[in-house]
Amino acid sequence: MLVEHELLLFAGFFFLIGAIDEFAVDVIWLAMRVSGRAKTRRLPATGAAPVPLAGEAAVFIAAWREAGVIGATVRHALAAWPQAELRLYVGTYRNDPSTAEAVIEAAGGDTRLRLVIHDCDGPSTKADCLNRLYRALELDERRSGQAVRMVIMHDAEDMVDPAALGLLDDAIGSHDLAQLPVLPEPLPHSRWIASHYCEEFAEAHGKAMVVRDLLGAGIPTAGVGCAIRRPILTELSTKRGGDGPFAPECLTEDYELGLGIAALGGRSRFVRCRGANGRLVATRACFPDTLEGALRQKTRWVHGIAFQSWDRLGWRARPMDMWMRMRDRTGPLAALIMASAYLLLLIFAVAWLARRADLAPPLVLSAALSSLVLVNLASFVWRAAWRFAFTAREYGWAEGVRAILRIPITNMIAILAGKRAFVDYLGTLRGASPRWNKTIHMVHPALARASG
Repeated sequence: MLVEHELLLFAGFFFLIGAIDEFAVDVIWLAMRVSGRAKTRRLPATGAAPVPLAGEAAVFIAAWREAGVIGATVRHALAAWPQAELRLYVGTYRNDPSTAEAVIEAAGGDTRLRLVIHDCDGPSTKADCLNRLYRALELDERRSGQAVRMVIMHDAEDMVDPAALGLLDDAIGSHDLAQLPVLPEPLPHSRWIASHYCEEFAEAHGKAMVVRDLLGAGIPTAGVGCAIRRPILTELSTKRGGDGPFAPECLTEDYELGLGIAALGGRSRFVRCRGANGRLVATRACFPDTLEGALRQKTRWVHGIAFQSWDRLGWRARPMDMWMRMRDRTGPLAALIMASAYLLLLIFAVAWLARRADLAPPLVLSAALSSLVLVNLASFVWRAAWRFAFTAREYGWAEGVRAILRIPITNMIAILAGKRAFVDYLGTLRGASPRWNKTIHMVHPALARASG
């Protein structure tokens, strides 16, 4: 009975802290929505001819064993973005010839593509591969005598939006970093694993990132659908010793990149727009469709964002940035609290059976603890309603309902990923080097839609 009471107090208190934090973001978003500051802009209908870019744009894609999807990504990107100012840099490794062959075949002789083969065996880290692309870009700039205007980051499995390039080109005219939303594709064959990313990104990139942008806090890039002004990449590279702007020792170099730009005084912007047909301009991708794949990916995210960034970036920042960094780094604590809550549910079930058999005394809660439980229950209902609303807005009401049903699965993935990340972090403290523990991609959004 004492364990039951103490677990309830522990979980209830920290759930309340998290609820207050999330409610503050909700209130800010609602206030900005009412005032029109958080309104999603709608693009006017345009003609068929693409608008020329204000300068050359280089797209970086790091690829390791991505022969199954890289061809679709390259073909779709070159077709969706026909501007002559575009250069597509795809980085592969010397011990991964199948990915290189898929890139060459997909390009179809398009001279805008540049295949860069890393001079080491893969995988190293994604940031190391990106730095190799950066050095190739520098060499091309010296040869041509002309620097590109912006560098755009994408992954090997991304499906770009035709309107995205023009939006990024426009935003980078007055900002150092511009980030578009990410929309995971719901996969019919993986309704409970791959599709749980849908509600996470729908709410994060429909509310949390919007609030972060409007508050002027530094925006961590998602690693895809983001553009960086060329000069600030030079500053980051110089700061790192000239080998490149990306941190090869970091598991989430995209997260650190955005905050690094903010630390240099760079201006960031989260670009959220809809096309004339109401479709969100976003990067679409298929996320892991197995439990092990989702755990590998989320373990890397938690390890890099919660543990590595704490060590590498610390807490020195403006108050708003401090608040956002605190939110970013709550993954391990949230995993512990959720694990305590599920353990509490199990204890409650056993205790209820014992009390029905008159084997245990009734649980007596104080007025304060009863109120804490009721507030947390109300908070859960409130959170579920927001999750439904943001998911249904992008995917329809059926997916919104599934988003609520997937909450226990989402929580269990977070708990297991938090545990794994902590174990991996302890390993790095003992001297283990980070490796590109990357996600294996077998499905591309364009191919998934065609087969569907």
